[in-house]
Amino acid sequence: MTEPTAVVESGRIRGTAARGCARFLGVPYAAPPVGALRFRAPAVHAPWDGSRDCTVRGPNAPQILRPFPNLDVAPLVGTGWRRGDDFLTADIWTPDPGARGLPVMVFIHGGAWVAGESGAAVHAGGAFARAGIVYMAINYRLGVEGFLPIPGVPTNLGLRDQLAALAWVQRNASAFGGDPGNVTVFGESAGAMSIACLISSPLSAGLFRRAIVQSGHGAMVRSVATATRVVTAIAARLAVTADHAGFAATSVERCLEAANEVSQPGVLIDLRNDEGRDPTYGLTKFVPVYGDDVLPEHPVAALARGVGKDVELLIGSNRDEMNLYFVPTGVKAALNDLQASAALGLVEPKSAEILAAYRAARTGATPGEAFVDAMTDLVFRLPVRQFAAAHAGSTHVYEFGWRSPAMNAQLGACHGMELPFVFDTLESCSGPHGIAGAKPPQELADRVHRIWTEFASTGRLPWTEYGSRSRQVYSLETGRTARDADMPAERHVS
Repeated sequence: MTEPTAVVESGRIRGTAARGCARFLGVPYAAPPVGALRFRAPAVHAPWDGSRDCTVRGPNAPQILRPFPNLDVAPLVGTGWRRGDDFLTADIWTPDPGARGLPVMVFIHGGAWVAGESGAAVHAGGAFARAGIVYMAINYRLGVEGFLPIPGVPTNLGLRDQLAALAWVQRNASAFGGDPGNVTVFGESAGAMSIACLISSPLSAGLFRRAIVQSGHGAMVRSVATATRVVTAIAARLAVTADHAGFAATSVERCLEAANEVSQPGVLIDLRNDEGRDPTYGLTKFVPVYGDDVLPEHPVAALARGVGKDVELLIGSNRDEMNLYFVPTGVKAALNDLQASAALGLVEPKSAEILAAYRAARTGATPGEAFVDAMTDLVFRLPVRQFAAAHAGSTHVYEFGWRSPAMNAQLGACHGMELPFVFDTLESCSGPHGIAGAKPPQELADRVHRIWTEFASTGRLPWTEYGSRSRQVYSLETGRTARDADMPAERHVS
């Protein structure tokens, strides 16, 4: 393949040929959110002259990556902030820009809404392109810039960026051989939570046909009033007014520092809802908010009314999600009963009953094991099932249970473990410090990647839909379907 080119609405772009497909990096879908456009809704990118160089990776959203002990997580979240104004962009792989009618997949990365990027190694889209898919991965605003309801600033700017990117895909998919009528949006962690919100948003109508929600759901949101407590705390640290004028007069770097400071585990801000529960269970202080035009109501309530029923949904979680946070740090092994009760009690009103239920469910469980099992269900597995049950349209549920040999086989099927299998990029996450260990099974990657591409192409899946009575869940690693078992936490939080 010669040097590939394409023409999008702002002008011509030039990419590279890579292993039988064409790749375009850093293609703008919106104007740089700086200067007068900082803290404003995404705007259309200005045209450029000549051919724009999209052969190298461009900037990403401002962020601070925290150190992560004993594991190489760079393949999952990237290597940190690459400075530059033009970061509302997409990385695009296509079998052939001159093709027509190809299915399109748009990936939204995770990172707790404060970190991550489209260009993390595990997200490479070559395998999807070689399977006949036009693949796009987007960047969007994070933290203070994207997920803080600052008075005088449009709410949910990060979600608005994602909506702008999907609208751009509708207008420009054909430039890469894609069919704008056959778009699947998929994401993991905060990216999946974002997609769950988009499914319930009236502003997403017609932007995508299918959605794949990996370790995500619609419950990790806050009311504007609750989230404003974070605005107040950060403004106090910055010594500015808690409004648009105060934040706009503060540098991006200083906002990042203040956001990082309030995100430390020891900084307590009461973010509990009316039920006395923090829906993030302390994982992040930056989340989408509901009560605006993007999310007029809580996403799960919207689904229960039939919103999003036309979207075909594939949703699931990993069997040992929270091991990623508590095994490498040593917390799972060291936690005692008092510490487990105190930690969960900060965010969950029925912590004592829940921990007792998990100790009873696993004979001989240590306090750390009971705590991590409970957190896995509370943060991921249970709300995933509740979102699936609320969705009125076609819904299929999976679970990923392959246990990594990394860290003396203690990671299990932790958060993010499915990613190298979905993308068929096992090499990015294997090795001495990779989450997938030395020799992750290629045959499992073949199966999972094939399921994702087939769903995006045709909507077909090799198991039955999830219903309130059947509750069928497909095991990705075994290829078998079984009825979803009740979780010990279920009766305490439903």
